[in-house]
Amino acid sequence: MDTATAGTAEWADTGEGPGRRSAKRRFGNWSAALLFAGVSVIVGCRAVGTDAVTPVPQLLAFLPWLLLPTALGLLFTVLARWWTGAVWGVALLGLLAWFIEPYGKTGVPVGPPVAEFRVMTSNVEFGRATDGLVDAVRRLKPDVVFVQECEYTCDARLRRELTSDYPHRRAVTGGGSEGSVILSRFPLKGTDGVPGSSMGMPGAVADVDGHAVRLQLAHPMPPIPGQVDVWERELGRLRDVVTADPTAPVVLAGDFNASQDHAAFRRLLDSGLGDAARLGGAHRVPTWPARTAPRFGVQIDHVLVSRQFAADRPRFLDLPDTDHRTLVVDLVLHRDG
Repeated sequence: MDTATAGTAEWADTGEGPGRRSAKRRFGNWSAALLFAGVSVIVGCRAVGTDAVTPVPQLLAFLPWLLLPTALGLLFTVLARWWTGAVWGVALLGLLAWFIEPYGKTGVPVGPPVAEFRVMTSNVEFGRATDGLVDAVRRLKPDVVFVQECEYTCDARLRRELTSDYPHRRAVTGGGSEGSVILSRFPLKGTDGVPGSSMGMPGAVADVDGHAVRLQLAHPMPPIPGQVDVWERELGRLRDVVTADPTAPVVLAGDFNASQDHAAFRRLLDSGLGDAARLGGAHRVPTWPARTAPRFGVQIDHVLVSRQFAADRPRFLDLPDTDHRTLVVDLVLHRDG
């Protein structure tokens, strides 16, 4: 049978003519190209280290989930027999796999341990999860608690219920998302904190068994459309806390509204900080939105620590009535070697 006859027989077997099959291939090519083009923009921004403009920072937060449209695009290329597109898709998969790996260096502090304490951070969503937070604090007994979106009634409740166990505090009083509180068993010396456009970020220096530790609550503006520059600027101010005294032990904790896939957050890590959850063996555990975590989401709630700290036993708690999960982690402070 000659080639023409064989081709005719093939179309006859499938019940499709060459024109229809060509249309399907074009559809597959275009579908794959559109998917790959969208993913390529986000991966390209991640590769060159920029958060760019909306919608890039919002999509960067969910970078691991870009594996799904990339895989779908690869399926289209195989069905359409578009092999150049398949190479494009495989390259994107490789880059995504590379970027999904934990970012930054990890190391063991070289000096001897001098103090141990437990840290908790919780965004209580306009105070709605205050009851659950109080129960969690009483159950887990953290030594330092960072609370975001603790408005007036939340602040009053924490004063009433927890002052006996946490006699030291630093707070920015406000309604809605502005209010924030640091509660501590250790004596605190106030600092200026970090100015925020609409959300409070108090700071303090704690006397932890005779060792000064800088505490800074983090709650920058989220990277919503029209506010990306504010978000970047406020993350930069948090970085300034670390770079002001690079030798000082520092704990930054809170809702950073950022993940390791954001360039602004990586710059913060590059200032000499490590993610305590990752140091303790928990990487990319979603904390927001709590409704779909841990199956789907992004880790934007962090405890970041300077090189003098080791971290252990990170735990993520689901409190009622908040869209964030609470993070608890045990820290060990080491003397500088």
